[in-house]
Amino acid sequence: MFISNAYAQSLGGGGAESSLMTFLPLLLMFAVLYFIMIRPQMKRQKEVRNMLAAMTKGDEVITNGGVVGKVSKVGEAYVGVEIADGVEITVQKTAVTTILPKGTIKSL
Repeated sequence: MFISNAYAQSLGGGGAESSLMTFLPLLLMFAVLYFIMIRPQMKRQKEVRNMLAAMTKGDEVITNGGVVGKVSKVGEAYVGVEIADGVEITVQKTAVTTILPKGTIKSL
């Protein structure tokens, strides 16, 4: 009487096309996410890996903690950094954030 009957609507002939259109925004979001966030991060990681592999004795570096010094020993996982005359500390290679140009540190 007061309530009308509800009938299900059938799918019109474009089943494959409509399923593609429902996933298209999701695929576009993943593509944008890859090019905006994931790809630049992978590029930065590759640059850091190459920088640490190319580090040699005599390079001037800055560590995560802000310590500035000259590399005196290079090992597989650790680096000896001379921070003053005769004062050397050992840090992990991954703690080195920047390799400075030669001649930046004048006091050592």
